Amino acid sequence: MLGITPSGITPLTAPAFPAVRPRFFDREYLNIVYRTDPEALRAVVPEPLEIDEPLVRFEVMKMNDVTGYGPYTEAGQAIPVVFGGERGEYLHAMYLDSFAATASGREVSAYPKVMGSPELYADNGALVGTLDYGTLRVATATMGYKQFELDTRQAEAEITVPTFMLKTIPHYDGTPRVQELVRTEITDVVVKASYTGPARLQLFQHVLAPLADLPVLEVVSASHVITDLTLAPAKPVHNYLEAS
Repeated sequence: MLGITPSGITPLTAPAFPAVRPRFFDREYLNIVYRTDPEALRAVVPEPLEIDEPLVRFEVMKMNDVTGYGPYTEAGQAIPVVFGGERGEYLHAMYLDSFAATASGREVSAYPKVMGSPELYADNGALVGTLDYGTLRVATATMGYKQFELDTRQAEAEITVPTFMLKTIPHYDGTPRVQELVRTEITDVVVKASYTGPARLQLFQHVLAPLADLPVLEVVSASHVITDLTLAPAKPVHNYLEAS
């Protein structure tokens, strides 16, 4: 019998990602929460998740040191939701510059990850987060660089809300084989620094990276957080095939 590891087994002799549970060190967030069109949100958030307020959190995350993967950067959108009375976020879109992290996020869990080119850097007194898809810019976020300290408990609460994702795997004939809502969370968090300040966010139309379908109507808050953390394994909380 072949000694097959539980993840990253395709292709068998050259797995796309390591069979490890990664620990993130000095993970750096730029978070911008903004108000958007409620009808646009309802079009992309699956039931039985509920929307309280028409908010979106745009994030750029610089993974400075990740066991098994090394450094990479990620950007995307998370939508505040309620499920069974629990407040959390629905992960709507994620763009990464690491194939291994993209493959593992999709295959082992249900993260909506695709390849992209995000960046996070300081520029002339501003923290800047950008996302390119191919050769085109699809998002630019700016925040005053470390202007005001943010309470670490508030920062921890912001990044540790449970997250929900939609996992869909087809049969070979194209019919649904798995269709679940799954839940995960961040654990073992150490917030090393956290800041807030004025921020702006621009989203640009792109057919294959439709972040702008959730338009920016008003920036509500912003944060810059540096932390160590671990991601808990995803667990199914709703089976659409059994419910249908």
